[in-house]
Amino acid sequence: MAGSKFAYVRDFELADSLLPETYMVLRVDGHAFHRFSEDHSFSKPNDLRALQLMDASARHVMENYPDIVFAFGESDEFSFLFRKSTVLYKRRHAKILSTVTSLFTSAYVFHWGSYFPEQNLLYPPSFDGRIVLYPNAKVVKDYFAWRQVDTHINNLYNTTFWVLIQNQGKTTQEAHSALRGTSSGQKQEILFKVGQINCDDVDLRFKKGSIVVREQAVEGETVKRNSIQILHCDIVKPEFWDEHPMLLGA
Repeated sequence: MAGSKFAYVRDFELADSLLPETYMVLRVDGHAFHRFSEDHSFSKPNDLRALQLMDASARHVMENYPDIVFAFGESDEFSFLFRKSTVLYKRRHAKILSTVTSLFTSAYVFHWGSYFPEQNLLYPPSFDGRIVLYPNAKVVKDYFAWRQVDTHINNLYNTTFWVLIQNQGKTTQEAHSALRGTSSGQKQEILFKVGQINCDDVDLRFKKGSIVVREQAVEGETVKRNSIQILHCDIVKPEFWDEHPMLLGA
């Protein structure tokens, strides 16, 4: 970059490197997606097309950033875990956050037609993003457990909520009132009695969210295979992490 008498303005830019040797989690979250989902006629309580589009966007991001080893998504959000040793963009906070969030957003628009071929975008969707650093593997596991438990709680509430509206003709206010203070067991009972839905039969995608994982086959010191898989499984219990020890390695 050529120097000039105006170059001094660069001195106002602040260094924003993220602490090294910490686990970096970047979460993107749909902005005003309640209105966006209504305007684009998403199915309630879960729109499979919309969830698959989110998965495709997350895969697109991971294909472009090899240092992202794991991601978890539900509804209109996705959390990306970087390998602990990453030096991507010299760990500059603004650079990582802006590029990953913008790529996810553009991928969402790019792949839209593959999942909503009969529904044109009425206006551009947007996602906000944040980066949080975690000190150790236990806290990282707890973070993703928190997101998955939240997925289950939200899905149970939303599924019951829409059963009351679609099967009993309740208004949104009446449905909220009917569910206020109910336990998990009571919601499951409403689902079964009103909607003939057994919670055990609900698609794991809706209850567990989407896990996007970078699978590696290693022979000696060489990575022989590197593929991205989308799963719908439990990550609260230790079995998943025990089977994928490389995710929380270096």
